[in-house]
Amino acid sequence: MSELRYHGIAGHIGKTPLIRLQALSEVTGCEILGKAEFMNPGGSVKDRAAQGIIDDAEAKGFLKPGATIVEGTAGNTGIGLTVVGHSKGYQTVIVIPETQSPEKISLLRTLGAEVITVPEKPYSDPGNYNHVAQRLAKEKGWFWANQFDNLANRHAHYCTTGPEMWEQTKGNVDAFVASVGTGGTLAGTALYLKEKNPNVAVVCADPYGAAMWSWFTQGNGETKDGDSVAEGIGQTRITKNLEGIVVDKAYRITDQAAVTIVNQLLRQEGLFLGLSSGINIAGAVRFARESGPGKTIVTILCDSGHKYQSKLYNPSWLQDRKLDPNLPIDSLWA
Repeated sequence: MSELRYHGIAGHIGKTPLIRLQALSEVTGCEILGKAEFMNPGGSVKDRAAQGIIDDAEAKGFLKPGATIVEGTAGNTGIGLTVVGHSKGYQTVIVIPETQSPEKISLLRTLGAEVITVPEKPYSDPGNYNHVAQRLAKEKGWFWANQFDNLANRHAHYCTTGPEMWEQTKGNVDAFVASVGTGGTLAGTALYLKEKNPNVAVVCADPYGAAMWSWFTQGNGETKDGDSVAEGIGQTRITKNLEGIVVDKAYRITDQAAVTIVNQLLRQEGLFLGLSSGINIAGAVRFARESGPGKTIVTILCDSGHKYQSKLYNPSWLQDRKLDPNLPIDSLWA
């Protein structure tokens, strides 16, 4: 009789299912599949990066029992670090822009993180939340997770997300679509899939105001073309996790397209998702329509909508930003 083995929460990060997005698959003639990262213990794809960074730091001797982890984050990585950190005996200090959803900030405090909110500032400003976290690490002797430039982030996706997609599709994947926050998800998954089959198309779905579309299509990050309300994505610089990564296509995705998609999925398929998932799915739909039927396209369902109820699912908030949750899906390609 085989021995039964049980694990704590760190043993249950990853191995998330692929969910077929029914209506969008039918209308495009492609299999559009979303990796259900909201099913991770901390509720997002960032659990993978958090675990990878902590495991790597332990292996290198940077983390000792009772240590404190500090990180600048839009929220989800902080949640992942706090949850995984608790399971391993670490404390967390999270530096987060005050513009992020109140649900994220409240959840971090409920989970037991020390939360420091700071004004939203660009990366070039010393007051940027990442720089604040780095300074605190130096002053206090804490471990700085440095998710944007720590290659343990993308390595976690190379070791888990990519192999899971390949296995779940039995190698039948034509394209992988992801937006960019730190770049770890796009880069690590792409590296693995391209190794297995160089013909897998890697697609970046980028919100307006971010630099990745400009970088991948024009070789610079200088295009200034608007803004987005998406949280956790919309990178404006080339992080170390993105260095050396080549994509086959990059798309600009509007907030309205993402809002339309997440609302349709909620009403018709029971999927409750954040806006970054909508950006990803819109990119997958655009690739499907450009490429024609018969393709299998995989994207990331980054997190659930629970942390965005006061914004993304608040009619008044949407109206103030001229976003219509009731706009029909057909309008996206009319």
